[in-house]
Amino acid sequence: MIIFFASPIGLGHATRDIAICEELKSLTKEKILVVTGRPAYDIFFNYGYSVENVYSPEKFDIDNLMHLRSPLKWLFKYFMYYRKCKLIATGFVDSNKDSIIVSDEDFASIAVGEKKNRKRIAITDLLETHFVEGMFSTIESRMNKSMQNMLRKCNGVIIPDTGDDVDNISYVGPVVRNLSTSDRTLLRKKLGIEKRTILVSIGGTNAGRYFIEKILSAYKNLVLKMDLDLLVALGPSLSKLENNYTNYRNIGFVDNLHEYVYASDLVVSLAGRSTIDESRVYGTPGIFIPIKDHFEQEQNARKLGYTYDDISRLERLMQEKIETGRLDRTNVKNGAPIAAKIIAEMLRK
Repeated sequence: MIIFFASPIGLGHATRDIAICEELKSLTKEKILVVTGRPAYDIFFNYGYSVENVYSPEKFDIDNLMHLRSPLKWLFKYFMYYRKCKLIATGFVDSNKDSIIVSDEDFASIAVGEKKNRKRIAITDLLETHFVEGMFSTIESRMNKSMQNMLRKCNGVIIPDTGDDVDNISYVGPVVRNLSTSDRTLLRKKLGIEKRTILVSIGGTNAGRYFIEKILSAYKNLVLKMDLDLLVALGPSLSKLENNYTNYRNIGFVDNLHEYVYASDLVVSLAGRSTIDESRVYGTPGIFIPIKDHFEQEQNARKLGYTYDDISRLERLMQEKIETGRLDRTNVKNGAPIAAKIIAEMLRK
């Protein structure tokens, strides 16, 4: 059996893990049990996986201007959550003696697997975090060293990015779900997309209301100059959107957001990893704005040339990106088959 521990913080872990699990189906007959929490649980369930809803992570505290508040407080809450997850993971590992552990940034299950001497593979795009500055950064530094030590002892570490393999670390490239069809014209018809279309996505965290309001304000001016449609995909933490400007389509929380990314002409999103990777692999240009002081999102955005301050330049950026056209996908491959192969080979050892 494969026990797949998937972090439920946001939705990016779930979507890339589903991509890998779908590839695994053709490589092994081993049963896959997913251990996670909401909102990730719902996506796994809808895909038909055996999944346990047992994790309840702390939410990021985001203010009305999309700034991350009290990073140190959140880091402390995360440590307490980590300790709870270790107890939960121990129960699943002890109940499945012959299982291997695959963990997508659920470091508690990696720690349990190390203690129980189980085969374990980690999936992560983080080798260290930088949430805290000043005197308390020493606490985070110790946590980073502990995390890196755990990763070094894993049977394998899968990083969904480009890079050179080293030691037990394999860079597989961006990991995304397969499309129901590669025929973009057919997919656009299926999804009801006719004009040049901007897709707005805020992911699975409680951030984004302010971001969407800024996008709608920019779109209201842009649509006077260009013939466009706007789709808004609300994450599970935003149940409704109040805005007097109603000339857009709210598609809500959908399981096939990746297909909307492919079918659209531009995606405007928070700087979460999964949407960035979908943009790269599917060839849809994107604008990615980070939550202020969220180091991971700021790092993701910086690599693409964006910062939080670009939220005040959305109208110009949206027009530029729409007019530029689609991205060149020639050298960008989906890393899901490679990641699945690494896991399948571990099963045979």
